[in-house]
Amino acid sequence: MRESHFLASAEVDRYLAFAPGPLKEIALELRNMVASVCPEATERILWGGLSYHNSRHGGPVKGAICQIELRRDHVRLSFIHGVRLMDRTSLLGGDRLSKRFLVLKSIEAAPWGEIRQLIEEAARLDPSTLTPLFHGKG
Repeated sequence: MRESHFLASAEVDRYLAFAPGPLKEIALELRNMVASVCPEATERILWGGLSYHNSRHGGPVKGAICQIELRRDHVRLSFIHGVRLMDRTSLLGGDRLSKRFLVLKSIEAAPWGEIRQLIEEAARLDPSTLTPLFHGKG
């Protein structure tokens, strides 16, 4: 089995260098949470964010756990397979076929317990065992 691969701190610091302090704090807290929930994850800077996937389930798309995206005034935590997650408190937004996300504007207001549950569930999700979401006309 492949070991985890998290980026060097210097590389993450470069990615976060221009983020306002509060957003950087949120992003680092999310990164630490992913590392504690899924230490075997692979971390990359991909698609403009810190992207995490479980290589046991596939690459950055099929094995996707989540992505931390810095925006002008918030951090977006995205789940490529978000439609498959149990969103018990209706945190996730988005209207794409599968991808869902939540917006975090302050570390104090973030629902950390619920976020941890979403990350845990996304880390366990193996899309190869699921039926397709959309069946086109054949």
